[in-house]
Amino acid sequence: MKLPARRQDWLLLGLACVLVFVSIATYQLTRPTTLTVAVAPKGGSEPALLQAYADELMRRKLGIRLKVVPFDGVRESAEALKAGKADLAVVRPDVAMPGNALTLAVLRELAVFVAAPSDAGIKGFSDLSGKRLGMLASRTADRTLVGTLAVHHDLELTESPGQIVSKKAVTLVALDEADIGAALRDRRIDALVMITTPTSPIAKRLVFLIKDESADNEIAFFGVADATAFLARWPRLQAVTLPSGLFGGNPRLPAEDVATVGSSYRLMARADLSRSLAAEVTQHLFEMRSALADRVPAADAITSPAYEDTADATSAHLPIHPGAIDYYEREQETFIERYESWIYLVAILGGGVGSTIAWLRQRLGRIRRERIEVATSRLLELRAAACRETDRDRLEAMAAEVDDLAASIARQALNRPTELRMLGAANVAIDATRSTVRRVSNLKERPGDTGPPAAPRPPPPV
Repeated sequence: MKLPARRQDWLLLGLACVLVFVSIATYQLTRPTTLTVAVAPKGGSEPALLQAYADELMRRKLGIRLKVVPFDGVRESAEALKAGKADLAVVRPDVAMPGNALTLAVLRELAVFVAAPSDAGIKGFSDLSGKRLGMLASRTADRTLVGTLAVHHDLELTESPGQIVSKKAVTLVALDEADIGAALRDRRIDALVMITTPTSPIAKRLVFLIKDESADNEIAFFGVADATAFLARWPRLQAVTLPSGLFGGNPRLPAEDVATVGSSYRLMARADLSRSLAAEVTQHLFEMRSALADRVPAADAITSPAYEDTADATSAHLPIHPGAIDYYEREQETFIERYESWIYLVAILGGGVGSTIAWLRQRLGRIRRERIEVATSRLLELRAAACRETDRDRLEAMAAEVDDLAASIARQALNRPTELRMLGAANVAIDATRSTVRRVSNLKERPGDTGPPAAPRPPPPV
């Protein structure tokens, strides 16, 4: 049976609305999420590493995309995260630590240690009094950290190239890598302080430059022996150990483990970044580490922040994002957990919409029933009026009205479901009214009829 045109139109409109809703929901759930990452320092390995990570995410068509925004220094990148201009940022905590930042991963760990030719007689920080300490011409943050170490050891750091003005003064001499050998030979420096990743190629090159300038090819290494006490005052740094033999095994360089302190470059996220997104960013970073190392060797230095348990991770001076903890502890959210709030919201809204639709259907059904009831009542009124009618033209008008009412009832029954009881009553009323109008009209056609037919006589009593 072919549906009425109007009903077909409503069905097509409903299907179109459902398709549009499903399409929008599918797009929202499947489109990639783009996060802005502030990278620094300029000239460091981090900008190249994060750009390679962003390219790899796009190449693999994963659900996360990174928009890399470069900054000159880590102070500026930290400010971008703090101001909400970035979702992720490369942060060096001892330089600037945003209050809304939580760690996802450690991109690179730095260690502070001093290396000197053995014949210089420098075995520890106390021996640096009155000496000249070489340092690679680098960043302000590194010089600030060296100054902090000097103060901790009751030394005075100066960058004046002139005479030493105090027995406790240490002159810091900025050098390029190519000038270190000559500076040691000319006694422009007595030792070299390094703030670098101990496993990096440049660290090994610097150590061997010093070894070559030593009279007996031996080097003295030292760091911060009382690291625990030092970190109690500067908690944004961390303890670092240089393992023996790190720079060579014959002879072992260093001869034994060197305890010291250091800083780190961290990939940090806004605290309000969802756990699921933070977990995905962390997971993809570690899963792609080997692939990234083919393009940027610094990717091999990526590591997880050290912590003992979840409470320690979330209450540390450099707390870890809960999403990153989910990845490290293999407790990432499932689909239901991730979209739990949305599922509840859709269920509640769906229930409300369903109740509203049911109420509207009930209300519209009542209105349709009322329309048929009104038409049926009008038909009964017309039947009663026809019995008293004497005007032939008026009877014809009644017959036309009966047809209109019958058509209206039929239209309602075709377009919408209607109770059989109501249709049965309406059909009886239509038939009775038409029969009465027809009978009265036929009587008017007989000669001598001047009024309505006499009422039928009651049957004789039995």
